[in-house]
Amino acid sequence: MTDEKKALLHQGSDRSSPYPVSRLAPAFQAPALAEEIERAESMLSARTSAKLRVIADQIKALQAEARKALDEARDEHALTHAECAFKRLPGKIYHLYRKPDGKRYFSMLSPEDWRGAPPHPYLASYRLEADYSWTALEDLDQADDTGDLVQQLLRIDSLSRNLD
Repeated sequence: MTDEKKALLHQGSDRSSPYPVSRLAPAFQAPALAEEIERAESMLSARTSAKLRVIADQIKALQAEARKALDEARDEHALTHAECAFKRLPGKIYHLYRKPDGKRYFSMLSPEDWRGAPPHPYLASYRLEADYSWTALEDLDQADDTGDLVQQLLRIDSLSRNLD
């Protein structure tokens, strides 16, 4: 055996050899190896597709959230720029009307205060929040469980700290 051929031989442990080093080693057939590689690539493709599907779903959900945030911002912008002849105070409810020229304005008087005959078409009622955002009157009755969720998370966090 020439020195060049000896350099190509595996020098490490038989277990790490890239080829069989004993006649007792299992024989590898090319078709079996090809099937093994095909199975591995098929599984890799399936895992990758599943991960990409999850990411695509997350992207769609984020896009929907972004659209919702932009819609809310547009609506809040319109409410903030509605005409108002008085100082707006957080916590108070204001009623939105539309003039014949299409301009919107806030009034402190509800349609009931006008005895059912307001001077202009009534659109909706809103409460001005402390952060100067607007909450529709019909949404005020909806339970906000955010505070409950935060409290629950804080309890879980304090429990985990006590266990450490």
